[in-house]
Amino acid sequence: MEHITLLLAIVVVTALVFDFTNGFHDTANAMATTISTGALKPKTAVAMSAVLNLVGAFLSVEVAKTISKGLVNEEGIQPEVILAALVGAILWNLVTWLVGLPSSSSHALMGGLIGATVASIGLSGVNGDVVVTKVLIPAVAAPLVAGIAAMLSARLTYRLDKKADKKTTDKGYRAGQIASAGLVSLAHGTNDAQKTMGIITLALVAGGVLAPGSNPPVWVIVSAGLAIALGTYLGGWRIIRTMGKGLTDLQPQQGFAAQTSAATVILASSHLGFSLSTTHSVSGAVMGAGLGRKGGVVRWSTATRMFVAWGLTLPAAGLVGAGSEYVARQGDWGVYVVAAFLVASCIGIWLVSRRQVVDHTNVNDVESETASGTEPAGVVTTAMAAVTPPPAGSVAAVTDEDLKTTIPAPNPADPAAPPAPAAAV
Repeated sequence: MEHITLLLAIVVVTALVFDFTNGFHDTANAMATTISTGALKPKTAVAMSAVLNLVGAFLSVEVAKTISKGLVNEEGIQPEVILAALVGAILWNLVTWLVGLPSSSSHALMGGLIGATVASIGLSGVNGDVVVTKVLIPAVAAPLVAGIAAMLSARLTYRLDKKADKKTTDKGYRAGQIASAGLVSLAHGTNDAQKTMGIITLALVAGGVLAPGSNPPVWVIVSAGLAIALGTYLGGWRIIRTMGKGLTDLQPQQGFAAQTSAATVILASSHLGFSLSTTHSVSGAVMGAGLGRKGGVVRWSTATRMFVAWGLTLPAAGLVGAGSEYVARQGDWGVYVVAAFLVASCIGIWLVSRRQVVDHTNVNDVESETASGTEPAGVVTTAMAAVTPPPAGSVAAVTDEDLKTTIPAPNPADPAAPPAPAAAV
């Protein structure tokens, strides 16, 4: 580490800041459903998630290899490029956290890295086949696979528990949720903490500290694990609220099905080296579980905003990364300007967030419109309501008594009294 320059030190610190934002941005992935169903208290849930994120960081380096020596060509990449990529990723994380949208920290990082690399050395610096096979395809497949698995699992649990005592089953599924939430946290550590390990390793290679093709050093693994654990413990309460209450209303059976399905998908992708978005996986599982209960609904207005954020993540982070790279390459002053811009933006976003604080004391409070399920009906919902017959017994029979007028009888002695109504035919 004695050969690390000031620029490289700034890059490493910035990477750990990104890892920290990744932690509190993605806490919802593991603990939102557990908190919303009451299986764990909010502070207990995030503490448990933080510890397991730290443990997971030591279990594998396959995803780190994908980031450090697969996504872009190491030759020609300078530390300024890495700094610019991290700026794009951090700002996108903070903006989506501010508005409470569960977007992908992974895609923000990869978008920033691709944008900064293209701005630096052109399209030749990006390995397009890796982007398609290990980033874009998993981005589409993961929420679908997790969603279908969660929906089928939820339906199966309700069928199996049809005649069981609800109080007993709810207690059992809450215990199962705690175990499955721990599994998601462990999976998150094996996947997301490695992305920061990969980006720091890439920066060390670019700065000549490590040879091309090197695996992450131990100090990189430890520091990345600690940074993501600290961010997780602080809790991204705004996104936890959206994931736990804003997308759908989950019962313990559904929460267990969602978390188990998501954890399976994430762990499988980590083993294969796919830089998967845990946010996409968990969000898909939550929506699938929401549809797995008879009468369950998904709030599609919230889901649509989330889908839009997903689509904007790569290009938005890429544009900020490209712009930051252009300024940073101008020399030392450019690097300082980019760093100052990042710090000022972070402070500004934090100050805006203080206008309406969301923390562990009010994380399960939702806007009245969302809580009551009275969000504006869309085209699909309206059409379904128009063709769906009302349930039996929901419309009361109309009797003769209901048709009688309740106008009081006129007083004949009162000259201002209205005439008596005509007799019914």
